[in-house]
Amino acid sequence: MKIVTILGARPQFIKAGSVSREILRQAGVGKNIKEVIVHTGQHYDTNMSDVFFDEMQIPKPDYFLGIGGKTHGAMTGQMIEKVEEILVKEKPDWVMVYGDTNSTLAGALAASKLHIRIAHVEAGLRSFNMQMPEEINRILTDRISSLLFCPTQVAIDNLNNESMDAWNTGAKKVLSGDVMQDGAMFYRKLAEKPLDVEIASSFVLCTIHRAENTDNKERLGGIISALNEIAKDKQVILPLHPRTKSILHQGDFDTSNLTIIDPVGYLNMVWLIDHCALVMTDSGGLQKEAFFFGKPCVTLRDETEWVELIDVGANILVGADKSKIIDTFDNKASFNTDNYTLDLYGGGKASGRIVAEILHA
Repeated sequence: MKIVTILGARPQFIKAGSVSREILRQAGVGKNIKEVIVHTGQHYDTNMSDVFFDEMQIPKPDYFLGIGGKTHGAMTGQMIEKVEEILVKEKPDWVMVYGDTNSTLAGALAASKLHIRIAHVEAGLRSFNMQMPEEINRILTDRISSLLFCPTQVAIDNLNNESMDAWNTGAKKVLSGDVMQDGAMFYRKLAEKPLDVEIASSFVLCTIHRAENTDNKERLGGIISALNEIAKDKQVILPLHPRTKSILHQGDFDTSNLTIIDPVGYLNMVWLIDHCALVMTDSGGLQKEAFFFGKPCVTLRDETEWVELIDVGANILVGADKSKIIDTFDNKASFNTDNYTLDLYGGGKASGRIVAEILHA
C-alpha cells in the first residue's frame, strides 16, 4: 500500500512525523506499506534544513515543489497542478493531508480529480468563522475525504451536525485522537533549553502570529499593552516573527518590559512550554500543547476550534481586550487545574489508530 502525504509547513511536518514513524514501524514488522512525502513549500522555512529532519527524527520529503509567497488562488492552483503530476507518477492508494492549509486543500482536490482516496487528519474541526481561509480549507477537504480522522468527539459532532453522511456517502469518521499529543510525548524527552535568552525561574510564554491580531493595530495594541503590564511582575517571553517585530517597531508600541526573542526551533519551544507558568497565544496548536503539559492557557482570540479546552476550564478566551487579558492572568483560580489529566486527545495513540485504519480500509 502506498500513501502520498502532502505537507506545506513546519508544524505539519511535526504532526506528520508521528504518523510517519508509525508507518516505518509497521513496514519494519512486515506490513506492506510505504509513504511518499511531498513538501509544497507553502511556508518557506530556513530552519527546515537536513539538520531539522535529523533532529526531529522525521523522514525527509521525497519531493519539494517550492510553491510559496503567492496569493491564495495562485498558490493553490499551482499546487494542484504539481501535485497531480506526482500522483499520476506515483499511483498511490491513498493521499494523506493534515489540517487546514492551502497545501491541504490542493492535495485533496488533486487526489479527488484522480479518484484517489483521501485521508484527512484533523478532520471535523470548526471555528465557525468563515473569514478565516483555514475554515474554508478544512470544510472543503472534509467534503471529499474518504477517511476523516477526528481528534476529538467535538469534531465528530461537528461532522454529524453538518449531515456528513448525506453529502459524503461512504466516508468513514474515526475518533483517532490528536497526533499532536503523540508528538508532544515523543519530543518532550528531546527538548532543549534556548541558549540565547536569560530565562527567569517563572515566566509566561506568549506567541502572536494570526493576521487578525498582527494586522489590526487596535487589537495588537491591546495585546501588547496587556503583556507589557504583566511583564512588570513576571517575565513574558515572546518569540516573534520578523514581520510582526517590524509591525511593532513601526507602530511605536511600548515593549520595554517584554523579553522579545527570534522564533525558536520546535525542541526549544517544547522546553519553553514544559517550563513556563502559563501560556498566552493565538495559536491553535499551542493551546493544545499547553494542555498536554498541564499549563493554563489564555487564548488571544475571539473563538477557538478547541472548545473542549474551554469547557473543562483549561483555556480561557480573552480576545484582544487589555483589561480582560490582565484580569484573567491575575485570577488564575479561573482555571480548573484538576482537569489537566483528562484524556481529551487520545493519550498519545492517535498515530497507531490512523495507520491501522488505513491498513484495514
